[in-house]
Amino acid sequence: MKRNLFYILIVILFMTILSCGEDEDRSNPVPSRDVAFDPEKDAMIQRYNIGLRKDRSQRFPCDTISVIEYVFNNYPAGSYLLESDKSTLKSLPKPAVIYHDGNDGKKYVFTLAATSRPGERLVEIKNLIGYDESFIDLDSTNLGTPFIYLVLMECRGNNLDVVWESVIPSHGGFNNFNLKLWDYNGTVFIENIFYYAQGIGTISYNYFLINGIREKPHLLMTYNGLDFRRTITNFNNDKYPDYYEYVFVSLDDRVFVKDSVAFIWDEKNGVYINTRNSKQTRLY
Repeated sequence: MKRNLFYILIVILFMTILSCGEDEDRSNPVPSRDVAFDPEKDAMIQRYNIGLRKDRSQRFPCDTISVIEYVFNNYPAGSYLLESDKSTLKSLPKPAVIYHDGNDGKKYVFTLAATSRPGERLVEIKNLIGYDESFIDLDSTNLGTPFIYLVLMECRGNNLDVVWESVIPSHGGFNNFNLKLWDYNGTVFIENIFYYAQGIGTISYNYFLINGIREKPHLLMTYNGLDFRRTITNFNNDKYPDYYEYVFVSLDDRVFVKDSVAFIWDEKNGVYINTRNSKQTRLY
């Protein structure tokens, strides 16, 4: 008798669990689709956030909100304005925007736009910024494949127009970007710093405005880490930057530089050439 009562109680408990599951299904008959796979829902959220920014900000022509809105309206679905990495735990990330007064009297805006590869999961800004996110280069497809562009916009009254855009050959780990001058001849260049967690260091993609601000820039990559380094130099006194590649020796108790070799830009072939071995070339 007690055994039969035990089985009856088990059956009642099982039926109760099933009925609870059915109630949950009725309350949510269609599971909500992940925003990362729904461009329309992502666009709705972006549009809402832009509206909040407009309501809470003092506006001026071509301000950061205008840049965010331009990227949203003119780039493919799943595109966003990049933000710099937080310098401290309490600091807020800053939109990747630099305003610049050109020598031609015009006002320009440098910015970084991240886009998503069509047909894949939409990228998320949080997966592109910071030290840990530099590992995305090893397997970016699970988080979507981002394409990051350095973009120059001209501010005309209240309107923004793209002058040029250049792809940055990195998928994640963004730290910051800065407007700088080359010590050799004062050429303006934009330094884009990315973390390189695999090598415990940073990689900088430097875009030199060799032929003026309105012409697409020249890319030179530099880096600095535990046992790797590349630095900008002027080797042959032309208008293009060159670089030194350093050779490290890693021992059990120390790491040190053994040698360095210069690479110079070959404008005709569009590559950097090793000054000791002309067969070794680099694109940037």
